[in-house]
Amino acid sequence: MFRACLAAGAGLVLAAGAAHAQDPGAAPSFGSIDLSAGFSPDPFTVELRSGGPIDAQRALGGDCRGFIASAPDFSINYGAGETWPLILSVRAEADTALVVNDAAGQWRCDDDSGAGTNPSIRLPNPPSGRYDIWVATYGSSSLEPATLYISELASQ
Repeated sequence: MFRACLAAGAGLVLAAGAAHAQDPGAAPSFGSIDLSAGFSPDPFTVELRSGGPIDAQRALGGDCRGFIASAPDFSINYGAGETWPLILSVRAEADTALVVNDAAGQWRCDDDSGAGTNPSIRLPNPPSGRYDIWVATYGSSSLEPATLYISELASQ
């Protein structure tokens, strides 16, 4: 009986932890787009609200920073070309960070590689596929206005 209760309690703890995990492939909160190498306009921009209730460092580890939502903020279905990089960057008044689940299923994170306290991730040889993007708010879970820039030419 005690073992059954202990096992049930462990299951509840695991279920509670899973409820806060990132959900690549979920419907993005601010939309999605199909882009192929050489797309125009470049940069393509998306107005969104950064942040969420989940601490990216605790959820994903590594270089991930800030607070994000469970579902991605935006998704790109990208058709790669031979010579084009894919550059994702953010401009915002708030201190932001980027969390990306790339087409290979790898997590990539950045904090402050762009101008000021803005993030930027450059993927030199991106494979074709879906890129799920979260724009984190650093230091709090508040939702802040931000602009996501998607480019093959330069970070913003």
